Amino acid sequence: MSKELNTNIDYSNLLTQIAEIYKQGQHNATVAVNTALIETYWHIGKYIVEFEQNGKEKAEYGKALINNLSKDLSLSFGKGFSRSNIIYMRLFYKEFQISQKPSDLLSWSHYVELLRISDPLERSFYLQQTINEKWSIPELKRQKKSSLFLRLAASKDKEGILSLAKQGQLVEKPTDILREPYILDFLKIPEPYHLTETELEKRIIEHLEHFLLELGKGFAFVGRQYRIVLGNRPHYVDLVFYHRILKCFVLIDLKKEEAGYEAVGQMNMYLGYFENEENTEGDNPPIGIVLAKEKDEILVQYAMHNISSQLFVSKYQFYLPNREELLALISKQLNKPEQE
Repeated sequence: MSKELNTNIDYSNLLTQIAEIYKQGQHNATVAVNTALIETYWHIGKYIVEFEQNGKEKAEYGKALINNLSKDLSLSFGKGFSRSNIIYMRLFYKEFQISQKPSDLLSWSHYVELLRISDPLERSFYLQQTINEKWSIPELKRQKKSSLFLRLAASKDKEGILSLAKQGQLVEKPTDILREPYILDFLKIPEPYHLTETELEKRIIEHLEHFLLELGKGFAFVGRQYRIVLGNRPHYVDLVFYHRILKCFVLIDLKKEEAGYEAVGQMNMYLGYFENEENTEGDNPPIGIVLAKEKDEILVQYAMHNISSQLFVSKYQFYLPNREELLALISKQLNKPEQE
């Protein structure tokens, strides 16, 4: 009986080992195929560009070059050589020269989405952020649509904008997790809207995956209406997260209208409680975000006088930001003359 049992255990281990190595092999094969495809498309783009630059004798043929290539290559190889795909291959080579070698961590579909961004700084940001946060295609599309780069860049100086474009958004300090405004378009709330804070919170929980994407990298959900007791009276924090990179709790209090001084004081109380009662060894001081539809900058400034530097007031909106206004703001920062 014991031999039979040992045989079963050994066989179970064998199955596990085979399954693991097979899955790893499948993954490696997928990565290898993707790497080869990316390199192939880059070289195809290179050949097309070099052909176009090869003198006047090619000019006549070049007028219909893309159409001819699409027709002839599709006859030979089938799918993969549509006119639009060949255009992207050509653009792929032009935008990602040797000095900016394409990353094999991204798929061709990722690159097609990135190539649809005309501004080099903006494209570079989304490239780095997609790699850093391992965005899927839908996630990349959503962040592009919500103008994430422009929202982050709008609050930075020229050096900060250039760094953001080169490295993506690095999370090293509390202010790095902030966005202004937070875009909650995924809740699909039409205007005019009359939601209570409880209803807003409920909708966010129903779309938690999208909300985490909007918050950014490193957030793990802890709970909603998190109960704490002070002076024998219960209080409830709307949303509690833990940030894996900053190693701290992040508390969010939702306001359906303007953030008043009372909200700032309440959040400061929550921060004090969490630091003293909820933090464990290795945890950093918690971060508090009052997330409101509106905020009065002067009121907030005075309300936060001598209050924790870990407390922030930020706005949310249910619709996409005005891209033109953000572009104008960033352009002004980039073109501002250097300080003497």
